[in-house]
Amino acid sequence: MNKTIALAGTFDSKGKEFLYVKDLIESLGFQTLTIHTGVFESAFQADISNAEVVEAAGYTIEKIVADKDRAKATEALAKGMESLLPKLYEEGKFDGVLSFGGTGGTSIVTPGMRALPIGVPKIMVSTVASGNTQPYIGASDIIMMPSIVDVAGLNEISTTIFSNAVFAITGMLDFKDKTKIEQSEHRKPLIAASMFGVTTPCINHAKSYLEDRGYEVLIFHATGIGGQTMENLILEGFFDGVLDITTTEWVDEIVGGVLNAGPHRLEAAATSRTPQVVSVGALDMVNFGPYNSVPDEFFDRKFYKHNPTVTLMRTTPEENKKVAEVIATKLNQAQESTALLLPLKGVSGLDAKGQDFYGPEEDQVLFNTLRENINPNNVQLLELDMNINDPQFAEAAAEKLIQLIEQKKGEK
Repeated sequence: MNKTIALAGTFDSKGKEFLYVKDLIESLGFQTLTIHTGVFESAFQADISNAEVVEAAGYTIEKIVADKDRAKATEALAKGMESLLPKLYEEGKFDGVLSFGGTGGTSIVTPGMRALPIGVPKIMVSTVASGNTQPYIGASDIIMMPSIVDVAGLNEISTTIFSNAVFAITGMLDFKDKTKIEQSEHRKPLIAASMFGVTTPCINHAKSYLEDRGYEVLIFHATGIGGQTMENLILEGFFDGVLDITTTEWVDEIVGGVLNAGPHRLEAAATSRTPQVVSVGALDMVNFGPYNSVPDEFFDRKFYKHNPTVTLMRTTPEENKKVAEVIATKLNQAQESTALLLPLKGVSGLDAKGQDFYGPEEDQVLFNTLRENINPNNVQLLELDMNINDPQFAEAAAEKLIQLIEQKKGEK
């Protein structure tokens, strides 16, 4: 059966460009599902009209046109795509999605792309495919391709870029099924693990321990987007277990660092009932960029210049108390298969005795607050008299996760 590519965009202002791409896709033996995301009438008959797009978000196209408000129109169309595109995918209407546009077109279609599962081919040819693309990509696997020139107009450069985008997505779809079959034949139980530079020895040792026992470990760096991506994949059911050793993103969320992962970090495993072992990795630090970017309010704090672009700030007892309260609240949402491990001799490589962030007083507040707030009916609390990077700690965390995974299997 031929694969279908959803081709979404502003067919009112870029009709001939999208028709060029549509014809190229179909000439290669693929089908198209055209989705009009412009405000005004499409230059050709689309499979999904702009009226259907905005209706998915509770608007009417007549009201959008009458208001003559570009910002509101963009918002309505973006919300409509965010709601409609995953529904169309679930109904089997398309296999991959391709779009192109400027800032407006990119802002309209990428919310829908982000709502699709990881692995669904999704390409956005855009005039803003450089610099900070995080607002468009988020924690998804959208491929953003620079348009080089304006996407309005067919010329030597634009047709080359459009063609490359078509060849890229058709190539992905051509090989997708074959790859999926090969992967399923060799699939091992998957583990998600969170890591930071100062918890790398722990995660590397735990990874080896788990791999020796037949698991495959995927590592996510706790850099904000890393935590968000891991949470999304947990919710999508990719993992058999979670080794969330490095929860430092919560410090940045609460104190004001640059690597926060948002207010929903540490919720996915509980929501999906995925076995998880959690620890307090790198809760001794707040992350900033270059030293001169640190807010003035922190001028008298203890800092560690990790490199010219990364500055770390030691957390205070008061900050640790707030972080511990939030983490306890998140973990208490779990109904089963959750353990919290406390490394009593330091939560990072910098928090070991003799290192720059060694802080028994700060750590004690962190540990005591967790002890007081964790619900023992929901979360197993284990305390180990070692640093988080000691091999024995890594093995204990990995072994506990294996136990929780096996326990859950036995209950099915």
